[in-house]
Amino acid sequence: MSQATQSETEQVNRRLLEQYTEIAQLAGSLAHEIKNPLSTILMNMDLLAEDLRDQQAPELRRARQKITVVQQQCERLQNLLNDFLKFARIRDLTLTPGDLNELVDRVLVFVQHQAAQANIEIVRYLDPDLPSVKFDAETLHAALMNLVLNALQSMPDGGTFTVRSRTTKFGVALDLIDTGCGMNEVTAMHMFEPFYSTKDGGSGLGLPTTRKIVEAHQARIDVQSEVDRGTQFTLEFPTPARLPG
Repeated sequence: MSQATQSETEQVNRRLLEQYTEIAQLAGSLAHEIKNPLSTILMNMDLLAEDLRDQQAPELRRARQKITVVQQQCERLQNLLNDFLKFARIRDLTLTPGDLNELVDRVLVFVQHQAAQANIEIVRYLDPDLPSVKFDAETLHAALMNLVLNALQSMPDGGTFTVRSRTTKFGVALDLIDTGCGMNEVTAMHMFEPFYSTKDGGSGLGLPTTRKIVEAHQARIDVQSEVDRGTQFTLEFPTPARLPG
């Protein structure tokens, strides 16, 4: 590529980044503006439901049912807006060296009771000699929590959830392996697309947000899945010595 062509490409990429940043800021501002009146609507619906709680007239019971529908839809919109704001906010993170095993263990301790109730066995293979990696603890914790909860939800009849950390020639890998329902090719192809969801009422932003978080850590995420056999997510992080710059 000639120097002139490279310069033109850099200018185009810079303009695209500026446009993306502007659109993301506008979308975030719009989401915030929607949240305020939506909260007011939901609060007034709650108050109206309270006023009608003990009313037994048929027309008032029907009114309560309609209020319940409005409340449910308002809550769904609130959850969607919250997920969108998380998705739009992820840009540059402050990464500091830390113990990935310790972060993973905190997530697993949090879900241990839920897993036991669902008859899911959690198996840990965490390498005690794992090198440190750079991460932002809050955002990576949220990403791992999303992946772990998805794995547990894929095993409604029980199963095994295996978590393995290991060293690779590129850095450090984390495998999350479930024996759940798995994904077909269509779902696997689209699962990282914003707003694509196979769950009723799902925002379709959980996995796209997770991927953005992983990529913001200069890491990568791979998926292998087979219907009725299970799914494996692999996250691979560079060690500090392998990070650029």
